[in-house]
Amino acid sequence: MTLSVGIEKMGFDVGIAKLDVRTLAEARGLDMHRFDNLMMVEKTVPMPFEDPVTFAVNAARQVVDEMPAAERSRIEMVITCSESGIDFAKSMSTYVHDYLQLSRHCRLFEIKQACYCGTAGLQTAINFILSQASPGARALVIATDIARFFLKDDGDPLSEDWSYAEPSSGAGAVAMLVSDRPELLQIDVGANGYYGYEVMDAWRPTPDVEAVDTDLSLMAYLECCEHAFRNYASVVSGADLVSTFQQLAFHTPFGGMVKGAHRQMLRKLCQKGGDEVAEDFERRVRPSLRYPQLVGNIMGATLYLALASTLDHVEIDSPRRIGLFSYGSGCSSEFFSGVVTPRSREQIRRRQIAQALDRRTLLSQSEYDRLLRLNRNVAFGTRNMESDYREFPHVFETAVGSGRLVLKRIHEYHREYEWC
Repeated sequence: MTLSVGIEKMGFDVGIAKLDVRTLAEARGLDMHRFDNLMMVEKTVPMPFEDPVTFAVNAARQVVDEMPAAERSRIEMVITCSESGIDFAKSMSTYVHDYLQLSRHCRLFEIKQACYCGTAGLQTAINFILSQASPGARALVIATDIARFFLKDDGDPLSEDWSYAEPSSGAGAVAMLVSDRPELLQIDVGANGYYGYEVMDAWRPTPDVEAVDTDLSLMAYLECCEHAFRNYASVVSGADLVSTFQQLAFHTPFGGMVKGAHRQMLRKLCQKGGDEVAEDFERRVRPSLRYPQLVGNIMGATLYLALASTLDHVEIDSPRRIGLFSYGSGCSSEFFSGVVTPRSREQIRRRQIAQALDRRTLLSQSEYDRLLRLNRNVAFGTRNMESDYREFPHVFETAVGSGRLVLKRIHEYHREYEWC
């Protein structure tokens, strides 16, 4: 008998500050027709006292704090998944493990593969549970990423070549408790399709510089989406993109890319067109875009924010199978599936993600541009730094008393945090 496995619980951190991306696009002089194709509304903006560790811990606490001590002690693996690491050697999982006060009998490590990293972590945890090397154990997988844009000394935002990456890039984290009690998403074991090859569609040549070949990235995403599903269908007898899955969730760099991938898949694989494609998109895909449209691309966590968005915006009165597509530039991709139930939706509803998104403080364009100058103080490799919470007091005040973790200082490269 195959062991049930999957996601038992999920936790989320969508940050405390946001920016209206239309205002940003207009300030940057972008082509507004192209901007509209992004299908973006807002994005989470990381403050100087936030980093991938704070996002990870704040998301994971939602899960860990609900667990009795005996169950917390059975978390035997903590995996951080990120392309926004803070050290070339030290894993962020060590910080996360420490601030969550988990058992020291635990594996701690980090995975990097662009936006695919969250799925790499999830599948690693799934196989650990399936191995039954430690019956009853759990794994905590946290996908956490930020896009922190920097200005050179005395730089002008309008002179920076950030094009359409700036309005679509966000910040946040999704934590997943993986176990043999998959109350949120029961994984279809063995139902996986893979596709990957070497391509320079997006890369980070230095820790704080991200470069993207926009057209190549779109083509790589579309190619991977098609061929990962074809591989899935080759190992899952009778799999059909239209009839097998009641819902679909894709990695969402921006909504327009997902819409294009869905349209191509239905035309090429299912010979659908016109109104049929549009209706299918609205019913099976559009719900997954609601939260990514308000947060932006959070790399390894985005697919799982899309999953949460689906569960929060679709009526689920019986078990439903959901198809999931994960893509990471460079590139690696996977199509897999699982089953959600009414209980899955209840879990997500309790997280009150929509309310957390509404509570974020809206930054003005001038405040955002000032933040770009301050971001250099927390760049990768910073040796010493003290957070000045007075820089944006109206934002920091929203965190006070909330129990959030924030970055207090960096002392001789070691990051020190405190609870608000």
